[in-house]
Amino acid sequence: MDRESLRTFEDLECWKACRELRVFVARAFFRALPKEERYRLGDQILRAARSTTANIAEGYGRFHYLDNAKFCSNARGSCWETIDHMLTAHDEELVSQDLLNEGRTIASKAIALLNGYISYLRKAAATKKPLEGGTAQ
Repeated sequence: MDRESLRTFEDLECWKACRELRVFVARAFFRALPKEERYRLGDQILRAARSTTANIAEGYGRFHYLDNAKFCSNARGSCWETIDHMLTAHDEELVSQDLLNEGRTIASKAIALLNGYISYLRKAAATKKPLEGGTAQ
């Protein structure tokens, strides 16, 4: 990562992957749920998926490596929560195996990218490398 390629949280690959998860949940998964579940399980899965990108953005705005890493850890937890809600929907026969598989693939990619970014942030904090996207550490 370099300063020219990283101007905002929207440039982060982990944020892009979490955005893909959030959009998938809103456009495909939520809509596949029966109407009676949209305000129960549907609300929970939407909140979890939305939390993924929101936490990355909030952490990015802190301009401190370890604060940023903590918020990215929260985003990763929200990805896992989203997977759990998808499993619940499948276990209760509310969605198909194909939809579950697609969601798991998207979420797994987001988790892997978050793991890489968290590792980068922790290493950068340990070496006191100048912060990308900001000046304070």
